[in-house]
Amino acid sequence: MQLNTIKPAAGAKHAKRRVGRGIGSGLGKTAGRGHKGQKSRAGGFHKVGFEGGQMPLHRRLPKRGFKSLALPFNAEINLNDLNALAGDEIDLLTLKAVGLVSDLTKSVKVILSGSISRKITLKGVAATKGAKAAIEAAGGSVVAA
Repeated sequence: MQLNTIKPAAGAKHAKRRVGRGIGSGLGKTAGRGHKGQKSRAGGFHKVGFEGGQMPLHRRLPKRGFKSLALPFNAEINLNDLNALAGDEIDLLTLKAVGLVSDLTKSVKVILSGSISRKITLKGVAATKGAKAAIEAAGGSVVAA
């Protein structure tokens, strides 16, 4: 095989449809556009969602809800997750390395769900009031970054 002999497979390429080239082509006169109306005319297009002047559906329906753009950067973990981790010092990098939070995460908060039975030190990881109390009751500490 040589670069100058490469061809597309047979039947892979089609000649472009030439409209408005006479009655014999099958697409003469109106060129497949039908008779009259906005779509038959040159420049006759409209915006996506346009309903002929009627109030479009996306404007008829009420606005609803909100999706925070910060959502992928925040994460929550519970006390059971911390209890299962090896090591006494836990920070954001540790949680990412173990796979408890995604690599996009910028801030993590520990919530009071489950229980903790060993001493750990949280560094640069936030904790709710109840979670902090549970960690300190187990002999651990929460150090703010």
